[in-house]
Amino acid sequence: MQKHPVGQGYEHPEMLVEPAWLHQNLEAPGIRILDCDVALMYTRGHIPGAVSIPASVHHYLKEPAEPGREYGLHVMTPERFEPLMSQLGIGPDTLVIAYDSSRSLYATRAWWTLKYHGHENVVVLNGGWDRWITEHRPVSVSTPSVQQTIFRSTLRPSMTCLIDEAMTQVTTDTTTFWDVRTNQEWTGDETRGNQRSGHIPNAIHLEWSELMTTDSNKTFRPASEMRERLEAMGITPNKQVITY
Repeated sequence: MQKHPVGQGYEHPEMLVEPAWLHQNLEAPGIRILDCDVALMYTRGHIPGAVSIPASVHHYLKEPAEPGREYGLHVMTPERFEPLMSQLGIGPDTLVIAYDSSRSLYATRAWWTLKYHGHENVVVLNGGWDRWITEHRPVSVSTPSVQQTIFRSTLRPSMTCLIDEAMTQVTTDTTTFWDVRTNQEWTGDETRGNQRSGHIPNAIHLEWSELMTTDSNKTFRPASEMRERLEAMGITPNKQVITY
């Protein structure tokens, strides 16, 4: 049974896992399945053995907002992240499989955050909850018992771009800023509570959801489709790409 997508042409197929593989390995040791939807959706039914990520870390695993800021979209510090992952039973060798019912929006955030904290063994379920249900795979309403382990964070700051660094790249022709937000946010019609609206000068806009299929499976598009769309927008491998 193939763990990763076949024939899709991805540069790194190891970032995804197929439902068929997960179905056959639900009882395998060393796997932790993360349901990245809100808690109420977890109680509606979930993949057997999955645990729910607490609401406090649902959006970008954020810290409380700083004084004077409406939003606090900062990644959790190791001091908070380590005990949380330990409580979820995620150790250094645990294979983490993340999924959601939002075209992998929150699952990929969890994937990125674990990678940022140095946990390499993490994948996203291709198609998430929607595909799992469409393929009539088993569902549970039971919360599994979890044996606490020890998670150690090793931050990878190269995965982030701080504002000072971004400012130096705005006018260069070697860096592309890719705005993945909605069209309303891009045009400034939707502020989302921010003090200022609009987008970074010279940025390229392509909403993240354009790279997902629109059928009932909600999977990632084949690599050839993604590559064609990105190259047409000017997002090419020869440039540094900073997303926001």
